[in-house]
Amino acid sequence: MTDTQWRADENGGSPSADTADAATADPVVALEHEMIAVTRRFRRLIAERSRAVHPRLDPVCYPMLLMLRRADAVAMSDLLTELAIEKSTLTRRIDSAARLGLVERIPDPDDARARLVALDPECRRKLDEILENETELWRGRLADWSAADIRELTALLQRLGESMD
Repeated sequence: MTDTQWRADENGGSPSADTADAATADPVVALEHEMIAVTRRFRRLIAERSRAVHPRLDPVCYPMLLMLRRADAVAMSDLLTELAIEKSTLTRRIDSAARLGLVERIPDPDDARARLVALDPECRRKLDEILENETELWRGRLADWSAADIRELTALLQRLGESMD
């Protein structure tokens, strides 16, 4: 399929009339189309959440902040593994977030030569608030879904993710 056959709308993209029939006929093609549309929507959500944390925060830093939120402090090696990025890229992201006052490097109590990365308390508070609000929005979006449907979608997405690794 060419880019011209794909018509992006303000909801993140949907197949054009020409490709809708092909997508319906082939469930793998339909899945790919929907995954692209969902990815676009999530990029928009991440950009919005990033701006809510700090107006100048680069959205590529947001997943790192979410990881840091799960612990008091995280080793760079753990961030590298989880984010699957190069060390120089991670360093730039940490530097960028540090310049905005969102993270700090602290000494590793187990290795005097190493540093851990930790969220600034105000950044942690903002993330908690953002995620609490977003959870409520998701509850609204899924209000007409059964709990079983939500669990099934979650399991299927986990299975899909595992198949992509």
